[in-house]
Parts: sequence; C-alpha cells; structure tokens
Amino acid sequence: MLYSPLRYPGGKGKLAPFMGLMINKMNIKNGTYIEPFAGGAGVALMLLMEGYVDDIVINDYDKAIYSVWRAIISESENLVDRILYTPVNIDEWKKQKEIYVEQNKKYSLDLAFATFFLNRTNRSGILKGGPIGGFEQTGNYGIDARYNAEKLVERIRAIAKYKKHIKVYNKEIVSFIENVLPNYGQNSLTYFDPPYFNKGPELYKNFFDKEDHAKIAQLILNGVPGNWIITYDDTPEIIELYKQQCIRRYDLNYSAANTGKSSEVIVFNDNKFCPTNQELLNQEININLREVNES
Repeated sequence: MLYSPLRYPGGKGKLAPFMGLMINKMNIKNGTYIEPFAGGAGVALMLLMEGYVDDIVINDYDKAIYSVWRAIISESENLVDRILYTPVNIDEWKKQKEIYVEQNKKYSLDLAFATFFLNRTNRSGILKGGPIGGFEQTGNYGIDARYNAEKLVERIRAIAKYKKHIKVYNKEIVSFIENVLPNYGQNSLTYFDPPYFNKGPELYKNFFDKEDHAKIAQLILNGVPGNWIITYDDTPEIIELYKQQCIRRYDLNYSAANTGKSSEVIVFNDNKFCPTNQELLNQEININLREVNES
C-alpha cells in the first residue's frame, strides 16, 4: 500500500517490509524511525501507520520538499483545498513552476503546493523536469495522469492524523547528524538514503561531491547513536568508504528516466543485523542480498 503523496526518483518505498524486519531484528519496541534524507518518506510512513514504530522523524534539506511535509503536518486542510480546486493544465503548471523557481528561503503554503503540483505532474516526479505529455500535451499520457486529487487527499488526511507522532526538519545533513540524532538512542533506527554517488546531479537538487560523501561516511561511522542502515548506488568508492561494515548488494526496480533494475548496496551498522536470504524468504520479503564480491 502506498502512503506517501509524493513521487520520488529512486524512491525506496519497496524497502518498507525489509525495514520492518530490521526493526524487529534490532528489538526496537515503541521506538523511533528516522530519515535524514526523507524525500517521499514512503518507508517512514508505512512503518508509523502500520505500527512498527511509535514516532518518525523526517528531514529534508530541500526547502521545497520540507515545505510539503510541513504543510501536511501543520495546515493539511489548506493544502487539501488547493489540491482539490486547482486546475491541472499547462497554464497552471507554468504558474506553479514560477512559484517553485522563485522560492525564497522561508516556508510557505504556496511553495508547498507548487512543489506538490510539480511532483505529481512532472515526468518521474522530478521537480526540475518537464510536464507529463509535454507542453503540447501530445504524449501518451496527459499532465494529470499521476494527479488523482481524491486519492492524494486521502493520503494527506491519513498522514495528518499522525501529526503528533511526526517531527519534520529542514537541516543540512551535518547539522542533522550532530544536533538532532543525539536525541535518540538504541531504541531507534536511522535510515540514510543519500544522493546517489554517480547520478546525484541528475536526480537531486542538493547533490554531494566525492568529498561530501566521504565526510558523511565519517560522521555516520563515528557519531551516529543507535542503529542505522544506509543504501547507495553500487560504486567502488562507496564500497571502499564502508568496507569495515556488513555490505550487501541488492537489486531495486525504479523509474527515474529509465526502467529496469538498478544495482545498489545496503550497509548495516552491526554485522549481527545483516539478514540472511533465508530470513528474508521466511518473511516473504522479495529482496535478494549478495556479497559485494559476487557478480
């Protein structure tokens, strides 16, 4: 079941059952699940709304994405009104694109809705991309193909019911690790899903360079309390950064300008939490883990 109202390139919503298994394996009870790179937050919402954890913390340094989550938590019905009563066409797309491009550094409902609108009407949900069907609307799908207002409103209202159990932040990752994560201990799981090493500039507004990835690795390895898991694109550089940890390859289907499988790696903070494929099979979790030295 989908809980997030946002579409996200490389979104990890399919990992939700896997993360549920990890929470049980880590013996986290009535705990907190944390996403420093929340994006669509599909995993976080599933874990909260299906009772795996009591609270979630979602952070996104992109002011636009943060604004969507803040609006859902703090003024959901105002956002709902815009979703229900705003026309979905190219003229409106241009208007919302202008609001998005000219955003200032402050939260606003206008920015939240513009971001939501573009996410639901752009190809693959990429905010800096173009509208589904093109500006002439001659494609196989129209601009409203992913904009089912009633269903999206249902999701937003369902999330808003949990607002007392959701904390939303707009912090740069170093600040988040140093100032927010220390508030949580062993009864928590932090899932890091950083911008891809290779395709970061293509997919993310706030992408990292090689030095950024190395700095984040050191911060995570040396200073994150509680349990953590990281997913990354499968590159030699990332494997080298986390070579002392339990690392596994896995395949994930996603649709950000391509179809098919993307090979990725998943890193665990403690070897004892690295599951076997038999454990995954027993829980009917359709993820195949492979050693990094396997093809």
